[in-house]
Amino acid sequence: MRKFSPEYLRRTREGMWAGSREALEPLSLSDRKRVLDAGAGTGELARVLDAESPAAVVCLDADPELLGVARAETGLDAVGGDATRPPFADGSFDLVVCQALLVNLPDPAAALRAFADLSTDLVAAIEPDNADVGVDSTVEEEVELERRVRAAYIEGVETDVAMGDRLVSLFREAGLTEVRTRRYYHRKVTEPPYDDAALSAAARKASGGALSEHEAELRRTLSAEEFDALRGEWREMGRDVIDAMRAGTYRRAEVVPFDVVVGRGGG
Repeated sequence: MRKFSPEYLRRTREGMWAGSREALEPLSLSDRKRVLDAGAGTGELARVLDAESPAAVVCLDADPELLGVARAETGLDAVGGDATRPPFADGSFDLVVCQALLVNLPDPAAALRAFADLSTDLVAAIEPDNADVGVDSTVEEEVELERRVRAAYIEGVETDVAMGDRLVSLFREAGLTEVRTRRYYHRKVTEPPYDDAALSAAARKASGGALSEHEAELRRTLSAEEFDALRGEWREMGRDVIDAMRAGTYRRAEVVPFDVVVGRGGG
């Protein structure tokens, strides 16, 4: 499984579910008694589950650093363990849900089979379709550069980060029934007045730090010369972003589609 820092998870999931939570309606959260957030990370989804449901919510993650953050910040029960071999008896929960987990697993089907056994009722996955991300920016070169980086990243990453319709097939292959799906669009907008997160993101662009987070994946696709050239263009774009922010003219909008898939288990 790919490893992420607490800072990365906070940044990429910031603001998710802050507005409408209509896409979570198929999870029937108000009817739950015991819920597992598998691959909980730092607990962003667990907080939403706890707020929307009377259930006892349990966080599961294989990374002790992330789990420690989740435990401290949510106050929920947090258990260490592998999502493909969860340390619970079959039928321990009436809902098992994950967010942005399956796209980072080498064998997502194994996790879904485990979830089907764990849940007496529903299994749900909320997974990004990274191939369908939309970006608009007042810094023109940012849009094209992000498109190129995303394409190279998807080609170089070693897991399926753009499942799309394949997620429904995985649910059915895992023995889950009554499978339903809908899309949730996570919109992130940067515009004046710029907050600390926006300023930090611009600085990471100008330093090349944002690109370095995915360097291993990019280098599997790009030659050394191509990567160095891309990094140079990226840094220059970052400096243009900082200049535009100083002038108060920078605006960026990103839309990340998430597929919310629910199926009936019965373990």
